[in-house]
Amino acid sequence: MKIEVWSDFVCPFCYIGKSRLEHALNQFPHKDQVEVEFKSFELDPNAPDYNGKSIYEILAGKYGMSIEQAKQSCEGVGKQAASVGLNFNFDGMKTGNTFDAHRLAKFAKEHGKEAEISEKLLHAYFTDSKDVGNHETLLKIAEAVGLDRNETINTLQDKNAFANDVRIDEAIAQQYRVTGVPYFIINQKYAISGAQPTETFANALQKVWEEEAATPTFQDLSTESAEDASCVDGNCAMPNKE
Repeated sequence: MKIEVWSDFVCPFCYIGKSRLEHALNQFPHKDQVEVEFKSFELDPNAPDYNGKSIYEILAGKYGMSIEQAKQSCEGVGKQAASVGLNFNFDGMKTGNTFDAHRLAKFAKEHGKEAEISEKLLHAYFTDSKDVGNHETLLKIAEAVGLDRNETINTLQDKNAFANDVRIDEAIAQQYRVTGVPYFIINQKYAISGAQPTETFANALQKVWEEEAATPTFQDLSTESAEDASCVDGNCAMPNKE
């Protein structure tokens, strides 16, 4: 079984969804026969580098809300993250362009480090308040997973390095009509959109395992309960559920 995961490193629901999938996999008796592959998706390909604005200022400007409303929205998402063991530090988040982070992930994949670096990039942004568009930050993350320093520097400095790999992932997402992330495709025909509950992932894994051979059509296994748990249109709408 192969699971392809489209996500961005500044998408809170991507990190939450990834963690819920991992929790489901830990309960799945056939976990050793499941391959997870991460795919690139930029929420805002035209995003500038980090410019000092807080996440609250960005959300307030994008969605026409007050800073206090933005903080309340983030608080709600933070509670979802905490429920799966994640600690989101919204006060320190440094939002910017993620293209180089995606290129670095593709470089890491070539060296068998894709899963490790994807986790570290997400943790760096959401928990450690790092700018994952900054080359020094990316270099430290690359070294932390055992990638060669000089090769990493050359990769980051060459804007064309692994750029096509990123664009191919994004083109495939368009073919699947993916408009928001996270988005999961199992065996290229079963779809799950958004940060679904762990139970949804667990049920989907079992369903696919049992029915794959006899079910040739593309199916969406999402549930309506998590319809807001995804990032769309250049950023993440994080409505206050209270």
